[in-house]
Amino acid sequence: MTENEPVAHDLEDDDELDGKLHYKPPPQMSLQEIQELDKDDESLAKYKKSLLGDGPVVSDPTAPNVTVTRLTLECQAAPGPITMDLTGDVTKLKKETFVLKEGVEYRVKINFKVNKEIVSGLKYVQHTYRTGVKVAKATFMVGSYGPRPEEYEFLTPVEEAPKGLLARGTYHNKSFFTDDDTHNHLTWDWNLSIRKEWNE
Repeated sequence: MTENEPVAHDLEDDDELDGKLHYKPPPQMSLQEIQELDKDDESLAKYKKSLLGDGPVVSDPTAPNVTVTRLTLECQAAPGPITMDLTGDVTKLKKETFVLKEGVEYRVKINFKVNKEIVSGLKYVQHTYRTGVKVAKATFMVGSYGPRPEEYEFLTPVEEAPKGLLARGTYHNKSFFTDDDTHNHLTWDWNLSIRKEWNE
């Protein structure tokens, strides 16, 4: 595993674990405050510009700082794209079922935008339920990002869909996109059906 590869791990409870580690996220600073720091240092100013860009990319003060645009299940064996649009009414996703063939390898890809301020410690958290019982929880550390006009893309490590007669069926997922400051940027529910064949 490379040092840049995203890490997935099960957590007991995020707040409980942070308490045990005595972790406190650094105080939030606005993009302007960061840009004003050491502004007389030319090399540092250039470095900050390369990391942070020119500043906010939306002028609408009511726009959210982070916009999650879509989630894709990337699978080379799939007959077509498995993508959910997260820019509209995400409650409609509850009525849809996305399909994976048992045993295939896939990755979750999330596309998102940062619009105004730097966001620290983004996380993608997924709770998975079957017949109302929680069967798994995964947390992926996404990282920290500055505002820019282009979307960012995050890919989880390769996973294998469950296989076998007992693994087949429909799983209900509750997904969260949060950060170190406990801002909940988006929560949505969706269903995943594990089938013997794609078109079953």
